[in-house]
Amino acid sequence: MVTDDHRAKRPVAGVLIIVGGLILLALGFILSIAVGAVDIRFSTVIEAIFQFHPDVTQHQIIRELRLPRSTAAVLVGAALAVSGAIMQGMTRNPLADPGILGINAGAGFMLAICFAFFPGLSFNYIILFSFAGAAISTVLVYTLGSAGKGGMSPVRLAIVGAAISALLIALSDGIALYFQIAQDLAFWSAGGIAGTKWSQVHILLPWIIAGLIGAMMLSRYITVLSLGEDVARGLGQRTGTIKLLGSILVLILAGASVSVVGAVGFVGLIIPHIVRSLVGVDYRWIIPCSAILGGLLMVLADIGGRMINPPYETPIGALIALIGVPFFLYLARKGGKGL
Repeated sequence: MVTDDHRAKRPVAGVLIIVGGLILLALGFILSIAVGAVDIRFSTVIEAIFQFHPDVTQHQIIRELRLPRSTAAVLVGAALAVSGAIMQGMTRNPLADPGILGINAGAGFMLAICFAFFPGLSFNYIILFSFAGAAISTVLVYTLGSAGKGGMSPVRLAIVGAAISALLIALSDGIALYFQIAQDLAFWSAGGIAGTKWSQVHILLPWIIAGLIGAMMLSRYITVLSLGEDVARGLGQRTGTIKLLGSILVLILAGASVSVVGAVGFVGLIIPHIVRSLVGVDYRWIIPCSAILGGLLMVLADIGGRMINPPYETPIGALIALIGVPFFLYLARKGGKGL
């Protein structure tokens, strides 16, 4: 039995996560700027951010190379974590994640199409191609996952998502080899944010901010929907409309993220589960806490990728997968019982 005292602690936990998470995120953000092929002192980082001098070489490195990279890490981590939280809440599927359900692979496939047939497109159009690919893979996974006896189940969706992902990745590799664009796609296949430019961040920012604001506005309805469609309908909720709006938000957040970092999975799986265990099932707390911890995870993974084998970089996707795969297997062994 859940006591009133226990329920009262949930908002307190949410506040602590938001405040503590923001502090850790700020520290991690500064550390991610300081660490690299050439280490830079914290004082120089702070000075470059608030008192930029274009004549100082280290200030130029910080402003033009490391700041956009770290900013993109925060944005993408927040977007992937929130998209996973929305998917898990809407479908009541604890295995839902943009990477596991094939959304990332769909976006990557359309990037291959973009590079092969429409080279030289601006980053604005690349993002639109990512959205289209994410939408196509989502429709495929949910259509095939709900077919057959028993209908849709968490494990079935995960299996279908893995199959669709494998197919789309194979097609992407085939296109890359035939059109000799393998080197262009290697960055997205490995998953990473090295080389991110301010021009990309400026285009990415409004999409992700809009997606996060939309998720907060929808959070109350996702909480009700996570209790079950029958309960939601009984409370007068238009479940079809909420699912449509939630799906659009997921496509925006995941599609925009993949256009920058490529195939980074498991962020949307791990973070919402951790947050839900701490703050409960209220998505008014889950979504902002997931955004902060998702950004923190991505920043820490980026730092780790630069420190494991300097001066070379280990792809972020590989590092997060080391945590994500055992976590996924643990949830799958439970039979998808996690919500």
